[in-house]
Amino acid sequence: MTQHGEQRTTVGHTWEPGRRRLAPVLALLLLAPWAAECSWGGFAGADMLLAVVVLAPMYGGAAVLIREAARRTGGGWPMIVLLAAGFGVFQAGLVDQALFNPEFLADTEFAELSAADGTRIPVLGFSAQEAVSFLGNHVALTICAPIAIVEAYLSPARRLGPWLRAPGLAAMAVLYLLGSLLIFADDSGRKGFLASPGQLIGASAVVLGLVVVAALPRWRRRMPPAPAVAPHPSRPGALVLVVYLGVSLLSGWFAVAAAVVAFAGLAAVLVRWSGRAGWGQGHVLACAAGALVGAAVLAYLVPPYAPASPAQALASDVLVSVLAVALLAGAYARLRRHGEWPRRR
Repeated sequence: MTQHGEQRTTVGHTWEPGRRRLAPVLALLLLAPWAAECSWGGFAGADMLLAVVVLAPMYGGAAVLIREAARRTGGGWPMIVLLAAGFGVFQAGLVDQALFNPEFLADTEFAELSAADGTRIPVLGFSAQEAVSFLGNHVALTICAPIAIVEAYLSPARRLGPWLRAPGLAAMAVLYLLGSLLIFADDSGRKGFLASPGQLIGASAVVLGLVVVAALPRWRRRMPPAPAVAPHPSRPGALVLVVYLGVSLLSGWFAVAAAVVAFAGLAAVLVRWSGRAGWGQGHVLACAAGALVGAAVLAYLVPPYAPASPAQALASDVLVSVLAVALLAGAYARLRRHGEWPRRR
């Protein structure tokens, strides 16, 4: 076991037949955009499928590439989280440039909220609250939760190995770049806005810094588990849920400060717990469930991007809840089948 509760894969990986090997890739390609933009109610039910298809190359491609990088190098979840943060900055700062564009949400149901945001930093040209929201949701929903859920459906022998060979990785990288270019070229999203050179350089520097930290050898070192026993998965899951909802329901500079403290505290607690004996995929799935359930609850409290009738909005929110519960219940059943869900002590 590593210090992050993951079994190391063997050096020689046995490749499975293409269809069986590509199934989790396709699942992650579709789950990442759904979790990123639909799980919290961003799109009404009728628009979900189109949103998933259009955004799959960008969101799904990034999730697959980040997962492959971490699993091939043995970087584990620390590397996934750091690369997810880098993706969040890259996406919001360089691709759709929502981080710097004050009019990005002007033609949506969030226009009033965006205009009333009082946490904009004039010198840097972005809202601190939006930065926390964009980055937190990309880390939790776009990348980490989808990877954790898809991997939970796989057997322990298949979970931590690579899914793609070199040609597949190259194709996925091209797919991701094309998907990102598509979003960047969509002027209806950027509304003609282009970030300043200083903003682009600053965002690029942050992305590069996160990638460099993610590549540090320390994430690949073997560490013996701590003598203490990891808690039942319900505890980290509940902690993630409370933090996600608590941060999402606050606003203003207090929300920014609370989010920074809460995320730092959450990371510290999860790192400590993950180093204990018995931490496994059940705990990882519980953390993903906390974020996804929090997003599904939030869907009932916020409007979708486009106007929708109360009946349409409610139907969409119920659909999100059903899909989230089905995904998590299926993953939980798979872990139980493999004997990976610990009993309560």
